[in-house]
Amino acid sequence: MKIDIISDTVCPWCFIGKRRLERALAMRPNITAEITWHPFQLNPEMPPDGIERQIYLKAKFGSSERAKDIYRAVDQASVGEKLDLQLDDIKRMPNSLQSHRLLHYARRHDKQDVVAENLFQSYFFYGIDIGSIAHLIKIAAESGLDGEDVRSYMESSEDIELVRGHDLQSRKLGVSGVPCFIIAEEYAISGAQESEVFLQVFDAAKELSC
Repeated sequence: MKIDIISDTVCPWCFIGKRRLERALAMRPNITAEITWHPFQLNPEMPPDGIERQIYLKAKFGSSERAKDIYRAVDQASVGEKLDLQLDDIKRMPNSLQSHRLLHYARRHDKQDVVAENLFQSYFFYGIDIGSIAHLIKIAAESGLDGEDVRSYMESSEDIELVRGHDLQSRKLGVSGVPCFIIAEEYAISGAQESEVFLQVFDAAKELSC
């Protein structure tokens, strides 16, 4: 079953949604999922080197206290998915374009899902700046990719406009927030819905294909 995931690597709900999708797939062992990750930048105007996270939160939500209120729902949902998010350890809000380039590169080598997982873990568990080329090369190598090949790719400008174009295409198709899951090229699930929602869509997609 083809599953396209439109997401941003700095979006906690995308990480939570990934876990809920995985749980649903585990409950349907007869489904062979063909998962492809697609880019969507929540902050496309972010400076290339990112900004301090507290400055970002204040600009986006008005204050750190307001941000804590907003992220309380994230904390509750992440606990339910056994994700120990360390949001307070994130010191810098990165520009996510380079991490999306790495995911695009990883797709060519059948490593996209493991790279996506390691990007999420690096950022949300350890506060690693995934806008940094050096950190991305390390994540790539830990994911089974050739570090030197990735270095050559990431230090070039290859596919930058292509990745930006894919982001723009998603917006033209009506995607305004992430995560968004396209199941079997027919059904869209917007947001980090509970696993039961995925199960209902899997079943509907299976019936449609019969």
